[in-house]
Amino acid sequence: MLRCGTSVGALLCEAKFAQSRADFVNKVSVALKEANESLYWINLLHDSGYIATAAYDSVCREANEITSILASIVKSTKENTLKYDSQ
Repeated sequence: MLRCGTSVGALLCEAKFAQSRADFVNKVSVALKEANESLYWINLLHDSGYIATAAYDSVCREANEITSILASIVKSTKENTLKYDSQ
């Protein structure tokens, strides 16, 4: 959980200085995968009784929001790249 959870932020810091749009999309896509893995661990921790339902609800909601935001960034960047490249 610590590895995948903290790698999301590290990858987004790297994405700020991406060398190209493709590099940016790649870094954000990997961050999305790590965020999704974090959701897996959050669910596992809850299901095994390591975190209480109240904490789970809060953390899970935020993790889902982050995952949705990252997916939107990847999608819109790819769409904008296609529009830009076709001009």
